[in-house]
Amino acid sequence: MKPAAQFPAADARRLAGVLFDLDDTVLDRGRLSQSALAALYGLAESGLLLVGVTGRPAGWGQVLVRQWPVAGMVTENGIIALVQRQHRVHLLDRLSHGEREQRRAQLLALVAELRERFVELEPSDDIAGRFSDYSFDIAESRQVDAAVVRAASDFARERGARVVRSSIHLHISYDADDKASGVLRFLHGEHGIDPSAARHGFAFVGDSENDAPCFGAFEHTFGVANLRGRPSLLPRYIASEPMGKGFAEIAAVLLAARR
Repeated sequence: MKPAAQFPAADARRLAGVLFDLDDTVLDRGRLSQSALAALYGLAESGLLLVGVTGRPAGWGQVLVRQWPVAGMVTENGIIALVQRQHRVHLLDRLSHGEREQRRAQLLALVAELRERFVELEPSDDIAGRFSDYSFDIAESRQVDAAVVRAASDFARERGARVVRSSIHLHISYDADDKASGVLRFLHGEHGIDPSAARHGFAFVGDSENDAPCFGAFEHTFGVANLRGRPSLLPRYIASEPMGKGFAEIAAVLLAARR
């Protein structure tokens, strides 16, 4: 990984947009700093299309598309997207309402098994806002032993579920999407951007294992200094600062070139 400051100015000027993770990337342990918010507005005002790509619930996305200078939010690790059209927020799900209800029932049956077998697992405090996945708090307000997390992950995978780990949560779902497939589908469906063009024209900023699909899918990728876990693929550039300060640092590099 190279320092973020070495990102080529010519590449920064060619960017069409920036995609970003939330927790421990833009947010500092769940809080939005003034510098990170200013960075978001600066990027948007420079003409870049901004899309959040997060493991957080669709309920968060419904709020953030109204409040932040973004074109949309891709939530629940790529499964559910939110977009605002004519002052109304629309939820984008590939499944019909009936299909989603059936899959939700299947997921909750697995969750019941997991909670009975692994008593250390507790749901995250944002669980009520989720549509497609179920998340356990493993490092946000409590710490769960790594061996328990591995065993629970293996148990869920053996039953056909998809398991994704972020910097704070363990996510279980029966949907195949990841952050990269979800945001590429969103960009194509909402903005008519060809996936190949998006891979070269958008930068992605993240910090954790569930960001690995985007680190692999996009040509221009950044990590903040607190990059953690063991992503199967790493970003090409790294900030010297962690979390929101790191995001602001990356934004400053892009903005300086675009001016």
